[in-house]
Amino acid sequence: MGLFSKVFGQGSGEYYLALDIGTEIVKALIFRIETGGRGVVVGVGWVRQKMGNMQSGAVSDIAGVIESCREAILLAEEQAKVKKVRKSIVGIAGELVKGTTTTVHYERVNPEVKISLSELRMIVEKVQEKAYERIHKQLAWETNQSEIDVKLINAAVVDVRIDGYRVTNPLNFQGRDVSMSIFNAYAPMIHLGAIESIASDLHLDLINIAAEPYAVARSVEVEDMLDFSAIFIDIGGGTTDIAVVRNGGLEGTKMFALGGRAFTKRLAQESGVSFEEAEKLKINYSLGKLDKEATEALHEFFREDCHVWQGGVELSLAEFSDTDLLPTKIFLCGGGSGLPGIREALLSEEWSASLPFAKPPQVSFLQPHDIIRISDTTGVLSNPQDITPMGLANLVLHLADEEKSLAGMLRRAMDTVQR
Repeated sequence: MGLFSKVFGQGSGEYYLALDIGTEIVKALIFRIETGGRGVVVGVGWVRQKMGNMQSGAVSDIAGVIESCREAILLAEEQAKVKKVRKSIVGIAGELVKGTTTTVHYERVNPEVKISLSELRMIVEKVQEKAYERIHKQLAWETNQSEIDVKLINAAVVDVRIDGYRVTNPLNFQGRDVSMSIFNAYAPMIHLGAIESIASDLHLDLINIAAEPYAVARSVEVEDMLDFSAIFIDIGGGTTDIAVVRNGGLEGTKMFALGGRAFTKRLAQESGVSFEEAEKLKINYSLGKLDKEATEALHEFFREDCHVWQGGVELSLAEFSDTDLLPTKIFLCGGGSGLPGIREALLSEEWSASLPFAKPPQVSFLQPHDIIRISDTTGVLSNPQDITPMGLANLVLHLADEEKSLAGMLRRAMDTVQR
């Protein structure tokens, strides 16, 4: 991460690669950063994964994934009419990728002295130490491996308060009580090692490996972010990724291993057709291309699957409802979000009544035009399944912006406490 100042050249016309290694499809976007900090997509490549390449959002066959990624990148480069784009951001997902916000209250000995960068760094280190222990303990319990090795992949300042007052930059402020909340995403080294091996074989210069729900949650910008609260649900082939944003800050992320592939597998088994045929049938159903009788039959067939999936969402959101009401805005994205029963399940009165919503939630789909800092010149990016790679591209813009900001200074301080 310390190399950001060397790799970003806004307005220089350099090209970057966003690589979303999904369970079903590898998506590669080639984009450039224009003056003013906007991203322009000039090339898109999609390649379907082979069945054994991924498992629950994690790489299970490195060689197979490398082959799929290479094909997707070549397609994107052909459309962009460029060669050998090296600077890249790669998404990572899976049940063991953990994201949570940690808060530390620090009482200053001399409240009349202005807060310096060295003192700020010390506070950050306290937050990060606490966050690491919390995540490591959680992963050790889930995997039954006390020595599991994890690494920080993303971090963002959620909230800073001095004597109860919220500030955007605590440097040079005076006060006694400093409260700092930082979102951290950690991933097991075995998963990161697989991504790094893939990048190395493809000769990519990694700017960042990003937790995908983190990238999606940061992709949407509104006029007053401090008042923005929402739940983002990204339904991929192997996992469902959830991010909860409160008052403009990312509170945490959850992932569970149930996505579109599970729906297709059961359809294939019950109907006695191949996985490929079942996938085509599911997609045609989602697009409304089947006759009335077939549509009604599949709607009933998928009802149970959607109910099971809904239970996974409920369990995940329950962890965010201990102290406050849940946001009522829900945004869906990912290829699996197109299944009609998904939105229907989230709009059911029974489900919303089981969680602490102040009012029935509003469920809508994220669309490419919602990612306002990324524009598409290819005409290929057109629906919610394109949001994750666009979110990764958008994250590169944020990283470039942060280089000289408080967030950048804090990020560099965080580097010193990564395990």
